[in-house]
Amino acid sequence: MTDTSAYEPPKVWTWNKESGGRFASINRPIAGPTHDKELPVGRHPLQLYSLATPNGVKVTVMLEELLAAGHKGAEYDAWLIKIDGNQFGSGFVAVNPNSKIPALMDRSGKDAIRVFESGSILVYLAEKFGAFLPTDARTRAETFSWLFWQMGSAPYLGGGFGHFYAYAPTKIEYAIDRFAMEVKRQLDVLDRRLADNEYLAGDVYTIADMAVWPWYGGLAKGLLYGGGEFLSVQDYKNVQRWTDAIAARPAVKRGRMVNRTWGEPSSQLHERHDASDFETKTQDKIVDQAAS
Repeated sequence: MTDTSAYEPPKVWTWNKESGGRFASINRPIAGPTHDKELPVGRHPLQLYSLATPNGVKVTVMLEELLAAGHKGAEYDAWLIKIDGNQFGSGFVAVNPNSKIPALMDRSGKDAIRVFESGSILVYLAEKFGAFLPTDARTRAETFSWLFWQMGSAPYLGGGFGHFYAYAPTKIEYAIDRFAMEVKRQLDVLDRRLADNEYLAGDVYTIADMAVWPWYGGLAKGLLYGGGEFLSVQDYKNVQRWTDAIAARPAVKRGRMVNRTWGEPSSQLHERHDASDFETKTQDKIVDQAAS
């Protein structure tokens, strides 16, 4: 153990200090808005408020896949919501009372419909457009099973392993070992499934793949928490094959860029309002335009 200090929990917990770590300044034990701020609204039927974290990428990949498949009603405006307090603005909290990205407003009908939680958004869009969610009972059940597997598993990867390995103010051996073990078990679950199946639900690409790929595909390529070598991600050959196949899809490449604020400037499209934005409004283009 690297942390041998004893901690005796009080009878009643109180919030009397910051939790520490990278996101300490925005962590709090209460919900609701902290300030008034209306959300912008663009011209398309779907309004997305998000950031290109794994959960945000799920939805932008889905929207780009829908457009690539010919669903013109899936045109969308993607507005950037940075996780620096903007998620507590009154407008965003009205769309998602949980103050987490992504959040979607569907304004295509008479009355606007809000949808929050990434898995819920994927299901909503799949059912709205009749795409990427199989109709036969067996494959549909597999799709939902793997979709909800991601919902239940990823918190151990992000809030568990990611937090204690990369963000916590102190390195706690017990916590890192505990969550590293669980994440490697999850990778093995995926690897065994993908040994005999092209995609998670079988031979068809579905919202289950769109949900799992941003988390575990990113992990497999060493892009999450700097933990690739530590977790020996290269050993999961079937996950690697599946990750590469999905990453090669043009719609996935576009979806990864939307609301992205880090990495190569050419990979960052802070806001997306038109398909042409991928060619004209990435950060490298904006910097060049500002300099000329």
